[in-house]
Amino acid sequence: MTIITLTTDYGLKDHYVGVLKGAIYSEQKDVHIVDISHQINPFNINQAAYIIQNAYQSFPKGTIHIIGVSAEWSIDNQHLVMLFKDQYFICANNGILSILTENILPESLVEINAFESDKDNFPAKSIFAKVACHIARGGTLDVIGKPFNQLKETRNITPIINTNKTIITGTIIYIDHFGNLITNISKALIQKIKNGRAIEITARGTVFKKIHNSYNEIINYEIPKENRATKDGEKMALYNSNNLLEIALYKSDLFNEGGASTLLGLNYGNQITVKFKD
Repeated sequence: MTIITLTTDYGLKDHYVGVLKGAIYSEQKDVHIVDISHQINPFNINQAAYIIQNAYQSFPKGTIHIIGVSAEWSIDNQHLVMLFKDQYFICANNGILSILTENILPESLVEINAFESDKDNFPAKSIFAKVACHIARGGTLDVIGKPFNQLKETRNITPIINTNKTIITGTIIYIDHFGNLITNISKALIQKIKNGRAIEITARGTVFKKIHNSYNEIINYEIPKENRATKDGEKMALYNSNNLLEIALYKSDLFNEGGASTLLGLNYGNQITVKFKD
């Protein structure tokens, strides 16, 4: 059974997600729909790219991904289908696909010309769903449209390293459901620059001198349980599951006590610095 995933900025309050799923099942009942996320901030292509980039690699070959973010057609925002690493991505030419590929040429890239008469202001339903079902039935991309080679170039913000390699200045690129702050500074970059030196991370006045490899690493399990200090809500820096530097609160609850984003007063786009000291 073919898997079709959905990544959108529709939210869950309105009927849009249900309508999109209904359109898919009306075209092709024998598919399995997986929701990756419908909570992308409206029109935020960098956030959408981060989500899909970290999700698609867990899916099997042949999976079809519908990306309904900033998808309304225009002469500068064409509708595309990309075959990349044996998976299909249906998306507008808004920069998301260039972030996903990171200068790697896709196996195929096609501008959607089929279903022209169905274009409206809900393209995920009227166009993307039909294209996904065509692929799910074994249809080829050449039937959908013509080859395309003008992918809109958008690049994620990259960390800045100073001349003497003592400071990395990074950016918060995502805030998750727990209020944890994910940066664009990778574990590989830190290890490459560190060279045995001590490390100091600064996040708006809060300083961290250690990077953990897991959330539970903040707890000293060698101390008897009854003698351990409560760590809930304690600030920490760690490498997350995508090997990116993350600023978090241990067992934080964004909607009650607060998370790292609210308690540290940090948001998407704010800077984080990593200093190396001899």
